[in-house]
Amino acid sequence: MRYLPLTDSDRSAMLDVIGAPDVDALFVDVPEAARLEGPIEGLPMHASEMAVEKHMRQLSKKNLAAADAAFFLGAGAYRHHVPATVDHIIQRGEFLTAYTPYQPEIAQGTLQMLFEFQSQVARLYGCAVANASMYDGSTACWEAVAMAGRVTKRKRVVLSGALHPHYAEVVKTMAKFTEDEIAGASPALQAQPDNAGLIARIDDQTSCVVVQYPDILGRIPDLAEIAEAAHAKGALLIAVNTEPVALGAIKAPGELGADIVVGEGQAIGVGLQFGGPFLGLFAVRDPKHVRQMPGRLCGETVDAEGKRGFVLTLSTREQHIRREKATSNICTNSGLCALAFSVHMTLLGEKGLRQLAAENHRLACIAADRLAKVPGVKLLNDSFFNEFTVLIDGDARAIVRQLTEQNVLAGVSLGRLFPGHDELANGLLVAVTETTTEEDIETLASALEEVLA
Repeated sequence: MRYLPLTDSDRSAMLDVIGAPDVDALFVDVPEAARLEGPIEGLPMHASEMAVEKHMRQLSKKNLAAADAAFFLGAGAYRHHVPATVDHIIQRGEFLTAYTPYQPEIAQGTLQMLFEFQSQVARLYGCAVANASMYDGSTACWEAVAMAGRVTKRKRVVLSGALHPHYAEVVKTMAKFTEDEIAGASPALQAQPDNAGLIARIDDQTSCVVVQYPDILGRIPDLAEIAEAAHAKGALLIAVNTEPVALGAIKAPGELGADIVVGEGQAIGVGLQFGGPFLGLFAVRDPKHVRQMPGRLCGETVDAEGKRGFVLTLSTREQHIRREKATSNICTNSGLCALAFSVHMTLLGEKGLRQLAAENHRLACIAADRLAKVPGVKLLNDSFFNEFTVLIDGDARAIVRQLTEQNVLAGVSLGRLFPGHDELANGLLVAVTETTTEEDIETLASALEEVLA
């Protein structure tokens, strides 16, 4: 079996059918700077399946796995312990139904799970209604921005400077197609979020204000203050949460006035999984906005015999039914990841989630206190959950690379997150979860002391 099954004649025949002169013509929409100039170095052009497997195994040995290092990476993807029970339950036959549950008579397991999932997300976010159709946190963020435009009939979007830059980039990319005006900013390296500066950018043409909670530097902004200012101008507040475990310790965004709450659900049940697939969460505080939500909603009903059942209650906003009036191109979701999230959340329960959050915060406080004692390291945050920023005497990105040689994954440098912003180059974002031990914390602190000496 060939790894690349198409022959040159196969490719020529396919190009003839679609009227393209060559393969390069298929990629004209990709900026030239982003295209490969040739084959990927180190990968064979043609090989047998066994040869490819052997080669890929050799490449994989270059990886440093999270479990084999002192691990402090975060910035939107978090390492939490996922009980073995989760993997067992998601493989049960009740959930092995049609991937898209449009026929309720053969998809009751999937539909009930999505109904429970929506209920959990709504409760977690302090909202009235949640959907079951988001791919990941960043695209959920854009869907919220698009929804705010539909609700307010406005085109100006104010982004907090402390919004995850990857989320901001997704919003800016999609806004090119809707002609929304995106008013972005850079994060300020200060102990508290710049609420006053953010509020000053809200005007009568603003459709929404997008704020991360906790933010990209680990700080916890006052959403109630921002919500009041946004509402005074007729704008909506969109709260973005990348670490759902935090909501076991801090107030839900909906309770603080956020109109739309979105985020990433990966931290509960899903695991890092080499970067995906992840799981988007989406909820609204006011039920009157439900018709403007993207995606689909599952609901509870009864059948002809009066027995409880589950169906897709609202899905007509999807492209597959009313394309010209669709509110979104989303018409499915990360179903398996949603199931894993729901199973893990059920196993935790409210008490378990609060205990998990408390342990995360306890260990983060130990780490922050210890790192603050390292010469050349300064703690930025006044408050945080399980992630905080430290300022280092030196380029944080170079120091992170040095520490990987000692099997220490020290965190995410702000220089990597915000390339081109030299004023952030000495910032290091450190995440601590229940999987972090006090020995890991000491290992990081000692390694930093050695590198900075």
